[in-house]
Amino acid sequence: MSTHIEWSHRKELENLAKHGVSFSRAQYAFSDPQRIIAVDRRHSESEARFFCFGEVDGGILTVRFSWRNGRIRIFGAGYWRRGKRIYEQENKIHR
Repeated sequence: MSTHIEWSHRKELENLAKHGVSFSRAQYAFSDPQRIIAVDRRHSESEARFFCFGEVDGGILTVRFSWRNGRIRIFGAGYWRRGKRIYEQENKIHR
């Protein structure tokens, strides 16, 4: 059984322009065996939202997503320092 991942093409283009990351690349964060999933407590008004911190292309990518109808729905992604810090702390990586 595989998990389906989806996103809005318009939102992907906006994210690519703003953060330089396509959602087609961002989905690989979920494949990292050391990925970290965390609840996004600041933006969970109408539905639960989450972060996935995972390694993609040699960096730690933060992916913002929700879980809708049995699918992961990506709506944001970027290489952000805070995500890298959380990933390294949770995986006990010392640099």
